[in-house]
Amino acid sequence: MDTGAKRVAARRSASQRRSGRGRSKGRSNGPGRKGGAWRTAAWALGTMTTLLLGLCALVMWWIQAPLALGQPVVELTVERGRPASAVAEDWVQAGVQAPAWALAAYFRWSGDARRIRAGSYAAEEGLSPQGLLAKMVRGEESLESVVFIEGWTFAQMRSALARAPGLRQTLHGLDDRAVMQALGSPQLPAEGWFFPDTYRYARGVSDRPVLMSAHEAMKRQVDKAWGQRRADLPLRSPAEALVLASIVEKETGQASERARIAGVFVNRLRMGMPLQTDPTVIYGLGPSFDGNLRKRDLQTDTPFNTYTRRGLPPHAIAMPGAQSLLAAVQPEPTKALYFVARGDGSSVFSPTLEAHNRAVNQYQRRRPCPGTGQADEQAIGRPPPRA
Repeated sequence: MDTGAKRVAARRSASQRRSGRGRSKGRSNGPGRKGGAWRTAAWALGTMTTLLLGLCALVMWWIQAPLALGQPVVELTVERGRPASAVAEDWVQAGVQAPAWALAAYFRWSGDARRIRAGSYAAEEGLSPQGLLAKMVRGEESLESVVFIEGWTFAQMRSALARAPGLRQTLHGLDDRAVMQALGSPQLPAEGWFFPDTYRYARGVSDRPVLMSAHEAMKRQVDKAWGQRRADLPLRSPAEALVLASIVEKETGQASERARIAGVFVNRLRMGMPLQTDPTVIYGLGPSFDGNLRKRDLQTDTPFNTYTRRGLPPHAIAMPGAQSLLAAVQPEPTKALYFVARGDGSSVFSPTLEAHNRAVNQYQRRRPCPGTGQADEQAIGRPPPRA
């Protein structure tokens, strides 16, 4: 009995030891399996994060990288109310070499898609998607320009306007009076009331706002000059100052003589002498003037013939610049009543007819008339013919 009991006890003890080792082994394997799962999850998360960061870096690079263009400058007019996706497609069709879906996605992702403004835009080399969107959001339109030159007539100005690129013509066919009516100044003549300058405009805009800008600029310049006038001038209004300035503009060969030429005309106005200035006669001849001013032209009476009529002509004969406007209201004090061209752009000024005749004999009498080969035998005692 004792021996059997011992054997049973020994077997139980061995069984318990084996069971304990199994439990111990099971407890040691549990943390290992869990650690492996965490490592797998961490690796997957890291990989996804790396991919996302790489994708974000690629997107950021793309929106700041220069766009490929089909030509040096790609132009597009964005219509009002056009959705961003359509604008993106329009750019691609116009010549921007980028996926339209990518441009549209960036426009939406930026949050500025609804802020895109209608207008005419240009994409130049080096422009990025970010820069392109910024242009449209800020309304930085592609601008053209037209230049109006000092001394031009209104007809010459309208001709330049008709040739201006990208300008929508709405005033074509209207006479001068109708144009001034359209600009809200029916009481003013068209001639002279537009300031010579460079005017910029967006493609597709009409000619009316360009003309309006030039007209308003001249009104401001005339008012500014009139506010600086000398108190003793024989001029009754800003409009008369504009007329005199237009004559000074046409008669001036050298800018330094502008105020002195104005002084000659002011002296004549004070004395009641005819201005006797050829540019006014030429203006009065209109399209019939063939480039040669003849004695019979000086004797043919028109409202602009300052040989047959005293005082200023009815209105300006050209567009004066700011310096001519200032010269008209601040003429140089001088005793001169005559001047004649030397032939180098400058003039000789004389206080008497006798001195003027000597200057004419020296600089004009023996000089052939342009285009004729004959000496100038026109009447003397008048300012030189310049037009």
